[in-house]
Amino acid sequence: MKTTVLFLFLITSIIQPVQEEVYIEGDRKAKISTEFGDMVIRLYDDTPIHKANFIRNVESGLYNNTLFHRVIPYFMMQGGDPSSIGAPMTQGLGMDNCPQIEAEIRPGHFHKKGALAAARLPDNMNPNRASSGCQFFVVQGFKHNDSQLLNSGKNLTPMQKAWYKVRGGYPFLDNDYTIFGEVVEGLEVIDLIGSMETHQVGVNKDRPLEDIKMTVTMLN
Repeated sequence: MKTTVLFLFLITSIIQPVQEEVYIEGDRKAKISTEFGDMVIRLYDDTPIHKANFIRNVESGLYNNTLFHRVIPYFMMQGGDPSSIGAPMTQGLGMDNCPQIEAEIRPGHFHKKGALAAARLPDNMNPNRASSGCQFFVVQGFKHNDSQLLNSGKNLTPMQKAWYKVRGGYPFLDNDYTIFGEVVEGLEVIDLIGSMETHQVGVNKDRPLEDIKMTVTMLN
């Protein structure tokens, strides 16, 4: 699948003014709980805007009972849309009223399996690549060989290549989205959610046939 198509699929927020952030330093972890088990997320210090925004959303309870509403096997699972709470299967999801926040795309961050990244509108609508203030995605991806990594068109370091070959991920998105954390426990939950059957057509395309609700809490 080409990168240009992926941009169009990561549908996110309507542009609103950015709220002032209070930056929080130090190692912070959150837990995303689902029926399949828990994922423990470590938030990165070098993306302070996204880190503070995510913590504020968690502590306000914004994510509780939201859905992983878009699941594409061997790619990613997207969630965090407040309008997904209690949404019927006939409702289209992915457009939200959350404020956009400034991009924090760091060259050392890459879309390895378990990467936590902010969803956003495509480049033609969002040239500065600002992030949704609420929606995020967790990378599943797949294991790549040398030829596939070369075809990604990305300038990968030897360490990044090793990750993509042994653990997997999705290098085609590198340097295009803000990655602000990673799953450090519960990687198997990603594979379980990625195995769910989904709708294949219509406004609910890629939504699991059974809702996958989440509860998110800060661990420290």
